Amino acid sequence: MSNIIELRNIVKEYGSGDEKVRILKGISLDVAKGDFVAIVGPSGSGKSTLMNTIGLLDSPNEGTYTLDGVATEKLSDNQLAEVRNRKLGFIFQQFNLLPRLSALENVELPLVYAGLGKQERRERALAMLQSLGMEHRIHHKPNQLSGGQQQRVAIARALAVQPALLLADEPTGALDSRTGAEVMELMVRLNEQGNTVVLITHDNHIAANAKRVVSIRDGLIVDDRRNAALPEASGEAVTV
Repeated sequence: MSNIIELRNIVKEYGSGDEKVRILKGISLDVAKGDFVAIVGPSGSGKSTLMNTIGLLDSPNEGTYTLDGVATEKLSDNQLAEVRNRKLGFIFQQFNLLPRLSALENVELPLVYAGLGKQERRERALAMLQSLGMEHRIHHKPNQLSGGQQQRVAIARALAVQPALLLADEPTGALDSRTGAEVMELMVRLNEQGNTVVLITHDNHIAANAKRVVSIRDGLIVDDRRNAALPEASGEAVTV
C-alpha cells in the first residue's frame, strides 16, 4: 500500500533568537492511502502545528514532506496553494461557510477556483449534497441550518474537489454529542468508501473511531497504534 503522507524529521519553530520556540521536534509519520488516522494530544502538544504542516498551511523549518507523491519542501507559495487546492479537502470545527452563500454555492466555491464550468460544478456540488442527505437544504444559507447540517455542507465542500486526503480539524468540536456522533459516523462511512482521512482531536472518544491513533505530546510522537477492532487501510480515495 502506497503512502499519501510521508513526513521525515519535521521541525517547526516560531520566533527568533532567544525567543525561538520549537513546537515540532523531529516528527516522522507515514499515512497509507485509504487509512483513517486520528492525531491526538492535549492543548499545546503541537497537534495543530502538525495539522497546519500536513495541510500545507505552514512550512517546516527542517525536514521533508511528500504528499501523494509530491515533494513539497521546495515548492513556491503559488505551487503549494495549487497542490493544497488539488489534493486536500479541509473540514473545520467552525465549518467556515460563507454566510451570504447558499449551501449549494458554498460547495461550488472550491470548484470555481479549480476552473470547472458552471454546469459541471453545479452538478457535482448538487451530487455531493444529495449524497450527504442535504438535497432539501441546497438553497438555505448557513444561518438557516443546524450545526450538524452546516458540517455536512462543509464535508460536501471538502469532497467536491475529489481530494486525495480529507483533513479534519476537531470536526465535532462545535456540535452537541448526538450530532457529533452522527458526523463521526459519516466520517467512518467516507473512509469505508475509500477516502483517506486524517483527524485532529483532543478527545480520545472521537479518536476511537479511527483505524489508527497517533498521540503527540510536547512536539513528539509518543504513541502510534492501530485499533485492533478495525481493518487495515485499503482502497483508493472515492467520493460518496
